[in-house]
Amino acid sequence: MKVYFIGAGPGAADLITLRGATLLGQVGMVLYAGSLVSKDMLVHCHKDAEIIDTAQLDLEQQQACYQRALAENIDVARLHSGDPAIYGATAEQMRRLDALEIAYEIVPGVSSFTAAAASIKAELTKPEVSQTIILTRVSGRASAVPESESIALLAEHRATMCIFLSGPHLKKIVADLRLHYPDETPVALIYRATWPEERTHQSTLGNLLAEIKSSDWNLTTMLLVGEALSDHVPTESSLYAKDYTHIFRVVKKKTS
Repeated sequence: MKVYFIGAGPGAADLITLRGATLLGQVGMVLYAGSLVSKDMLVHCHKDAEIIDTAQLDLEQQQACYQRALAENIDVARLHSGDPAIYGATAEQMRRLDALEIAYEIVPGVSSFTAAAASIKAELTKPEVSQTIILTRVSGRASAVPESESIALLAEHRATMCIFLSGPHLKKIVADLRLHYPDETPVALIYRATWPEERTHQSTLGNLLAEIKSSDWNLTTMLLVGEALSDHVPTESSLYAKDYTHIFRVVKKKTS
């Protein structure tokens, strides 16, 4: 018996990895959080699989599912939105599986921050502008953020920032960002990237709050901020420049 923590991706059913989809079609039990993972993802499950929505289950109740699967020798897929390594609440599950001596494997997935960038056709890193991406969030009831990782402190780097679950805190986030980023810095709000109900809004840090109704962006919203989002940054990587050589491409010298 084995548990597979599978990254379900950002929402669209065809953005799960081939490995993840294959495993879903093989296991006898599937646990997924219906509040976060699209039900469309269940199309990949085996027709006889037991499918359990964990949205209303606490950790002990989920552990009981693993224990029952162990007793019945059934493989389990635990579907997590995005990638299990980012805000997945997987560590506490793995500790319990270790204690129960249940084997497990992690299958990575497409994160919502890359899906959000794709939605607005943006590259998050550009030469001489930003080569650093900060993934963060603000404190919530379920998961506190250390004071040393506050938005205001992280903003000092003026790197590209991807702020998860930002919707309910937009006014405070924008105020903290403006301590260090210029008002003309590009920003983007992406609600439920890749879902049928996806919405986006692109603006600047100084204008954003005047252009939107904050309550329209309360749930499952990603905020991207940084100069790298600008369409007008003229810098380019040297990787594909004609005179850039590397072991796979040698520039031929002109002969007279």
